[in-house]
Amino acid sequence: MAELEGKVALVTGAGQGVGQGIALALAAEGAAIAVAGRTESKLVDTCGLIEARAGRAVPIVCDVGEADQISACVERTVDELGGVDILVNNAQAVPLGRVLEVSDEMFELGWRTGPLAALRFMRLCHPYLRGGGAVVNIGTGAALRNDMSGYGAYAAVKEAIRSLTRAAACEWGSEGIRVNAIIPMAMSPGMVAWSKFAPDQFEETLRSIPLGRGGDPERDIGRAVAFLVGPAASYITGTTLMIDGGHAYLR
Repeated sequence: MAELEGKVALVTGAGQGVGQGIALALAAEGAAIAVAGRTESKLVDTCGLIEARAGRAVPIVCDVGEADQISACVERTVDELGGVDILVNNAQAVPLGRVLEVSDEMFELGWRTGPLAALRFMRLCHPYLRGGGAVVNIGTGAALRNDMSGYGAYAAVKEAIRSLTRAAACEWGSEGIRVNAIIPMAMSPGMVAWSKFAPDQFEETLRSIPLGRGGDPERDIGRAVAFLVGPAASYITGTTLMIDGGHAYLR
C-alpha cells in the first residue's frame, strides 16, 4: 500500500514548479490532491498529470491573497475530497528589491500571500487535521544569505512563515498535528525569475551547491515532502528541513 493511501492533500501554487512537484509526489503515494492556484489552465494540466498516473485530483482556482477565496478553497476541498489531512502552503508572491526600492504594495502583497495566507489556511484546515494531520510551509534560502541586499522583504515574509510554523507545531502537537517547514532549492519558474533578477548571484549559487545541481521539483523536493507528511516522519515537527543539495545551513 502507498504511504498516503486514503489521505487528502491541499497544495497551493500547484500549477507549476515546486507546488506541482509536491502534488505529483503526494499523489504517487496515494493521496487525493486539491490542486490550488490562480491559473486554471495550469491547475488542469497538473491534474491531468496526476490522473494519467491513476491518481485523483481536483483543480481549485484560488488567489491566496484573498481571504474569501481561501475559505472557498478549503470548503471545496472538503466537499469534493472528504477532508484535509495534509496542507502544503507553497503559493507566494515574491517581493524582491532593495530596502529603499521595494514598494509598500509589493511588500504588502508578499505578506498577504505569504504568512497571512498560511495562517488563514492553517486555521481553516485545523479541524480536519486533528488526529494525525500534517502541514508543510515553504521557507527560502534567501533568508540565510550573508549578503541580504535585495532580498530583505522576501526573507522577512518567509521567516514570518517559519515562526508561525514553529508556533503551530508547539500549540497543536497535543492534537496529533505536525507542522514543519522546508527550504528548497529547485529548478522552478521562481528560480528562472531569480536568474533574470540577479544572474551573477544565480550562477554563483549554482556553483556553490555541493551536489552540483538544482533540485527537481518532484523527484527531490516532492518526495522529501511526501516523507515529511508520512508515517515514517511521525516524530518530526516544528523543524525546518533543508532540501537544497547542501547549499545552506540553519544557524
